[in-house]
Amino acid sequence: MESEIMTRHSLIELEAVLAIVRCGSFRAAALELGMSATAISNAVGKLERELDVRLFNRTTRSVSLTYAGRIFVAQIKPALEGIQKAMNTARSQQETPSGTLRINAFATAAREIMAPLVLAYLQRYPQVHIDIVTEGRLIDVVAAGFDLAVRSADLVPGDAIAIPLAQSRRMAVAATPAFFDNRPIPERPQDLLAYPCVRGRLPDGTLLRWRFAKGGVELHLDVDGPITLDEASLARIAVMNGLGIGYFMEADVRDDIATGRLIRILEDWTPPLAPLCLYYYNRRNSSAAFQAFIALARDFAAGRLTQP
Repeated sequence: MESEIMTRHSLIELEAVLAIVRCGSFRAAALELGMSATAISNAVGKLERELDVRLFNRTTRSVSLTYAGRIFVAQIKPALEGIQKAMNTARSQQETPSGTLRINAFATAAREIMAPLVLAYLQRYPQVHIDIVTEGRLIDVVAAGFDLAVRSADLVPGDAIAIPLAQSRRMAVAATPAFFDNRPIPERPQDLLAYPCVRGRLPDGTLLRWRFAKGGVELHLDVDGPITLDEASLARIAVMNGLGIGYFMEADVRDDIATGRLIRILEDWTPPLAPLCLYYYNRRNSSAAFQAFIALARDFAAGRLTQP
């Protein structure tokens, strides 16, 4: 009944009824709602005519609900309170960052932005929940219910609003020091064809070809090896255990290379990649949580982001 009434009548008419009940008179209710006594009387009269039922008993000195009025108020009051609560919640999300942000990203991209951007955001805005979904396929962000997505710049849809995150990104070819104890270190990408390598599989099922470029020469190699994996963390485990040479996002093995756990090879054959971009579509009346994330991403991209 509540939904049917609300689709046929404006909220002000229903709020007028509840205000009269709370205040005990038309005049006091009119003051509470910021209306004239005539306007509130007309609103209630219109509602009674359309419902074809009298809601109030009126005298010059008092006003009280009829039997039908008591039933009517008992049914509409919870619904109106629910609507008011929803409206207050929506308004609060425009004032204080809260609620949930959903982000879609390649797994490698999610790892790259996790600490410097996502965790920094959550430290500043603890009332926000971030839901990150990692997958290798390109999706329609809006249709899938995501607020934001992260991809390399060359994969961002042309009609999206993109924020380049301005991080240097490269691939890294590496193996353990022990792996090269009895082997010469490869000097050219083609040398890798004689070595066991940890092969990768792309989300669409095809094998990853290792890309190299130098001095205008570009190579794509189909390496061979004892294992094929589709997850970078598993590839790292295999390489760290001496199974072969691996091909990684530099960010995934930077610490291993810096500490000597891995030896990087063919560095001059791995040029910079397209930068990561955070992208979204036009968001009018967006939530405070969304606006705050965009602002922080722009600070991050400009090198202005500092720890709180």
